Amino acid sequence: QLRLVESGGGLVQPGGSLRLSCFASAFNLDHHDIGWFRQVPGKEREAVSCIVGSINRPKLADSVKGRFTISRNNGERMVYLQMNSLKPEDTGLYFCAASDRADGLSGPCASGLGSSSDAYKYWGQGTQVTVSS
Repeated sequence: QLRLVESGGGLVQPGGSLRLSCFASAFNLDHHDIGWFRQVPGKEREAVSCIVGSINRPKLADSVKGRFTISRNNGERMVYLQMNSLKPEDTGLYFCAASDRADGLSGPCASGLGSSSDAYKYWGQGTQVTVSS
């Protein structure tokens, strides 16, 4: 069964680090683009990072470049979001999302980080990240 399960959120002080994990059960990560999104109440869901499945190419939003890193482990079906130098504005509910099967560069991440979240078919339940002193 295709399912995404996030973990690793929590409360951290500004400047701290967290690593979010996304277990992509039954997914072949070479055939699905994976994205990380965050949402704050009253605001639109924001794309933070994604990885193009077919070529393992990462993309990061300008607001997190130099601080966040996305990576994956195909064998374990895991996608990670390493978050360093966290800021209060990084607070939000973080979701892992997967595209439908995307061969080559046909997926939403290959099209750009600005692709609509509607282009991702599968979603996890989210994990809360709170950055506060």
